[in-house]
Amino acid sequence: MESKCLYRVIYGDTDQMGVMYHANYFRLFEIGRNEYFRKRGVLYREMEAKGIFLPVNEACCHYKEGARYDDLLEIHCHVKKRTRSSLLFEYHLKRNDALLAEGYTRHAFVNREGRVIRLAPEDYALFFKEEK
Repeated sequence: MESKCLYRVIYGDTDQMGVMYHANYFRLFEIGRNEYFRKRGVLYREMEAKGIFLPVNEACCHYKEGARYDDLLEIHCHVKKRTRSSLLFEYHLKRNDALLAEGYTRHAFVNREGRVIRLAPEDYALFFKEEK
């Protein structure tokens, strides 16, 4: 299931040429990921309180067209692949119908010590319950 949220590019997101700085696209990926979970009633702080962390262990972005100051962007996010120990999120950033960037982030579920863990079935179900 895909989630979608909006983001307006602020002046501080752009470089001297007026185009959104390349690393800021990864911030938008994070915004999309947070909204994906929020729409399912799950917050990162709740995961962390349970001792479950979700660090990025791989990230990729393919830039198609630059976003500019005051552009209203759509951040599309969905889980492309999931296991009990990892997630692969896919993202599409659009302005109107124009695709500006697409990419992915790969995450491992880890404990407080940073060791990879397999989610218990009840935790797995919590992460993937239907959108509210």
